[in-house]
Amino acid sequence: MTATPAWPPQSAPRLHVETQLGEGVAVPIDGNPAHYLIAVMRVKPDDIVLLFDGRSGEWAARVRDIRKRDLVLDCVSRTKPPEQVPDFWLCCAPIKKGRIDLIAEKACELGVARLQPVLTRRAVVDKLNLDRLHSHLVEAAEQCGRTALPDLAEMVKLDALLKAWPVDRHLFFADETGGAPLEQSLRAQPGPAAFLVGPEGGFDPAERDAIRATPGAVPVSLGPRVLRAETAAIAATSAWMTLNGDWN
Repeated sequence: MTATPAWPPQSAPRLHVETQLGEGVAVPIDGNPAHYLIAVMRVKPDDIVLLFDGRSGEWAARVRDIRKRDLVLDCVSRTKPPEQVPDFWLCCAPIKKGRIDLIAEKACELGVARLQPVLTRRAVVDKLNLDRLHSHLVEAAEQCGRTALPDLAEMVKLDALLKAWPVDRHLFFADETGGAPLEQSLRAQPGPAAFLVGPEGGFDPAERDAIRATPGAVPVSLGPRVLRAETAAIAATSAWMTLNGDWN
């Protein structure tokens, strides 16, 4: 007996789009995504492409109207429901380009709901290209099967972040001067949370005092070794997802 072909095809390319998806919705594709589908993936009429918009789940769409620089995809059926994202924010100081890009990529793969850049006194970078970071989030989501993107917030100064901090959200932060063991703290304080990671040089004493004085702040230790900022961000996120997120 002939095996029934997989639906959707496992080899189908996957794209993030801004158009809100739904049954019968036609999605025009141009620019770099169109080049990828036409010139790289060499799609043909009636081929299937998987789409997600961050709101409506994942949809299988059928290719039509292929031209030199654009094409149209018709939504056929939903293949995944909208993603239920754990209520976890990653707040991190800006660091060098390749390393902040890595944080964005891994934050998306690990299931972070919000990525919040935070400007601190010892940061060696004071500007971020949010469009580039968004592109890394999109690429990671396309590759790892997410149907939602982390909310990428505008960078804020640390004092502004702390002043507006919601009282119902725990603020775990990596404190080089000492804090409770990470696992102990995460288990003891479930619920909406964020993790704050400083720059390469760490928080200065005044910043550390201000963080500790913030309601909901929890100083934690990431162990006996000195971690790079990107390693700390990825490790802390993984730990929270294991104990309180959607890994447990």
